[in-house]
Amino acid sequence: MEIRYASHPNEVKAFDTARLRDEFLIERLFAADRLLLSYSHVDRFIIGGVVPVNESVKLEADPATIGAATFLERREVGIINVGGAGTVTVDGETYAMASKDCLYVGRGAKDVTFASEDAARPAKYYLNSTPAHQTHPTVKAAISEASPNRLGSQTNSNERTIYRYIHAGGIQSCQLVMGMTLLQSGSMWNTMPCHTHNRRSEVYFYFDMPDDGVVFHLMGEPDETRHVVMRNEQAVISPSWSIHSGVGTSSYTFIWGMAGENQIFEDMDAVAMKDLK
Repeated sequence: MEIRYASHPNEVKAFDTARLRDEFLIERLFAADRLLLSYSHVDRFIIGGVVPVNESVKLEADPATIGAATFLERREVGIINVGGAGTVTVDGETYAMASKDCLYVGRGAKDVTFASEDAARPAKYYLNSTPAHQTHPTVKAAISEASPNRLGSQTNSNERTIYRYIHAGGIQSCQLVMGMTLLQSGSMWNTMPCHTHNRRSEVYFYFDMPDDGVVFHLMGEPDETRHVVMRNEQAVISPSWSIHSGVGTSSYTFIWGMAGENQIFEDMDAVAMKDLK
């Protein structure tokens, strides 16, 4: 498990491209039959991915990092499948996971195992985990059960549908909020006009991108913006002081996860377009 430390915005102003990528970009999330995890000191987020191809893979703790005997001893986790069909087994109960299905597993679960139905088209499980001080039950939601919100316009190249899975009005959690945004064909912009939320941090995971596609992910303070060039199936950490927006060379999908002071999706500090620099 790699570790990412928190960065002060005054420091980030002086980062070059390589340092920005080292601090905030998670380039590799998937490897066959392995669990890849990154531990961020920003709200103690753990971001990860697993692709079970030839065998099932267990969600295991790194005691040296989290100081717990099992991964979910003091944590909760949201799981979204972005690959082929598979299953996730939680303490003996198996959940079928189609593409874009979400599974929430609460604090205290001891045995979580990932599997694929077909090795030729394996499941790809993207994970967000945050600390939890209370226990909520394990719940699965298909994309058809998520709360959709259609936003944007063709004129502004940002027609998109936001699906909320883990939130105050959906799957209950301790602090994790998680969902997915699908851009319509011909739309490339997300989260613009942009915002910050000093009370919460956020992680974006971009996927469904062509091999030669990129997303220019915008970050930084509103008057000190920077960008990170991202490719398919990469994630980026957004501290509470940073905007989080982006534009792609084509349409794409992204998963967002949040943690922090509250779970109110609408709690954000809007940034006027005239104030961006």
